[in-house]
Amino acid sequence: MKIKTKKLPFTKVLEIKKPKHKYPKKPNILFRTIIRIAALPDLWATRFKYTKTRMDKAGDGPYLILMNHSSFIDLEIASRIFYPMPYGIVCTSDGFVGKEWLMRNIGCIPTQKFVTDVTLIKDLIYAIQKKKISVLMYPEASYTFDGTATPLPRRLGVLIKKLGVPVLTVITDGAFLRDPLYNGLQKRKVKVSAHLHCLFTKEDIESLSVEELDKQLDEAFSFDNFAAQYDKRIKVNEKFRADGLNRILYRCAACNTEGKMVGEGTFITCKHCGKKYYLNEYGRLEAQNGETEFAHIPDWYNWQRECVRNEIIGGTYKLETDVDIAVLRDFKAIYKVGSGRLVHTADGFELEGCDGELKYHHSPLASYGLYSDYFWYEIGDVICIGNKDMLYYCFPKIKGDIVAKTRIAAEEIYKLKKEK
Repeated sequence: MKIKTKKLPFTKVLEIKKPKHKYPKKPNILFRTIIRIAALPDLWATRFKYTKTRMDKAGDGPYLILMNHSSFIDLEIASRIFYPMPYGIVCTSDGFVGKEWLMRNIGCIPTQKFVTDVTLIKDLIYAIQKKKISVLMYPEASYTFDGTATPLPRRLGVLIKKLGVPVLTVITDGAFLRDPLYNGLQKRKVKVSAHLHCLFTKEDIESLSVEELDKQLDEAFSFDNFAAQYDKRIKVNEKFRADGLNRILYRCAACNTEGKMVGEGTFITCKHCGKKYYLNEYGRLEAQNGETEFAHIPDWYNWQRECVRNEIIGGTYKLETDVDIAVLRDFKAIYKVGSGRLVHTADGFELEGCDGELKYHHSPLASYGLYSDYFWYEIGDVICIGNKDMLYYCFPKIKGDIVAKTRIAAEEIYKLKKEK
């Protein structure tokens, strides 16, 4: 999927007026039906089924629906489970670029990922209390990289208390295995299912504290897709299953070298020391020479997290790269404004560019996570920072897999700052 882009000097972008706020619309049954029909091919291909529990206690709605985020099929799954019920969908604001009319008519509510957004809370209240429609949110905000849950925003329980409606969760099984983000949008033949659960009734929300609500949310969003694949003996036998695996396993577990891993076919290999690992049909890694340091991919990913955290504590962590810069100002286009330099340390992000016209500092406490992605809208790997006024999409010019490490670093720096 591509996005509309336009080259424009940064000073000209600053002159563009931000779009006026629009409250969410109740999606028309026609649009709901179109989405439902469009979802059929993928759902048939994956032989999708779902189960449900405790829904007899949920009442008639509206609801706050919280769903884990693995791949694009998540939206199609929601259309299958909840059709014909009208519901709004909280989605990233860049999804509105070039198609605002359509997105609003199918019920989408724009927000900026990992940016404090008071307007979104007002929109949720309006949708649920005024329009009497449910709202679907992906609280993880970004696709999972390694198949495990990404951090949830703290004190999400405060929002749940404010909305005061039953909370439903939808947790998918197989959606990640079918289309993991690192694998370059190559779909595998895997069955997909989901479980719908009433996590909190109105009475639960009244009786539980914010801390208790958050704790139960964390438990609900605790999963490991690779572990589930191994335990259930789910076969993924496509010959491209390790393509791009280096995007998340960027550091060699044998020689500790970064940026030399290559995932291709069914193997991931370190081009520095020659260590080679086979990704078997059940999602486990097997060293072809020497010991297997990490058979379980999330264990390798967590080891990299520990390495990054030690770098931060030791004062040696630093990302510095030339980048192409694009910005989001309105919903008409993503504006390519030129090039610059992005630096990330324990003090946050520093972005300078456009011949000195652009200077932006992003505090390490601005957000608990980082919006980063692979081959974003077919442009390239991206690191996105910004605030409610402007988002800056930075496309590194250097070769290497730095997106995952930067996301890990942003999360760990935030944790360390909070601990202090």
